[in-house]
Amino acid sequence: MKIEAVESLAIPELKVIRFGRFRDDRGYFTESYRLGDLSRNPETAFLRDVRFLQINESFSRAGVVRGLHFQWDPHMGKLVRAVRGRIVDLALDIRLGSPTLGKIVARDISEDPGAGHAEWIWVPPGFAHGFFCTTDCILEYLCSGEYNPGNEAGISPLSADLDWSLCDPALKRAFDEIVMGEVILSGKDRDAFSINGWLADERSSNFTY
Repeated sequence: MKIEAVESLAIPELKVIRFGRFRDDRGYFTESYRLGDLSRNPETAFLRDVRFLQINESFSRAGVVRGLHFQWDPHMGKLVRAVRGRIVDLALDIRLGSPTLGKIVARDISEDPGAGHAEWIWVPPGFAHGFFCTTDCILEYLCSGEYNPGNEAGISPLSADLDWSLCDPALKRAFDEIVMGEVILSGKDRDAFSINGWLADERSSNFTY
């Protein structure tokens, strides 16, 4: 795995891992994940004790918004990448006591087959995760916990009390354009908790800073 750079986002626990591609006139080859490289690289020490137990893939049509989802018992971190299309990833801090509690960060992780690299984004436990698509898209994510439907919840991406102040303004505008148009959003996600509603729930104590 050709790790080229590791970047911290506006909330530093959120990381982006850029990995290179070997290109020629046929196209490209890349190792998108190799445990040994991630465990030995000092810049990816945050993954050293993480064991990925489940791999998920989702296809979403243009205009889809998914999330913001989270799970406890077991907690679940996610290593996320775009396989096809334009995906803007969303991560919301839900850790009690965190200085960025309630703040959301966006990152464009769109897939470009002509690029010399691709990216993973690491969303650790303590963050609600979601994304939106401006094109048809495929997302892959490696999960550090197995899915447990009895211990999951979500924050509505339409919740008025989300704090977007750390978000790239251009990506926030892209989100607003989708929401003001014919947004495709499940009823479960639309009717999920607000931030304040979740913090008033005793289960919010499962996530602390």
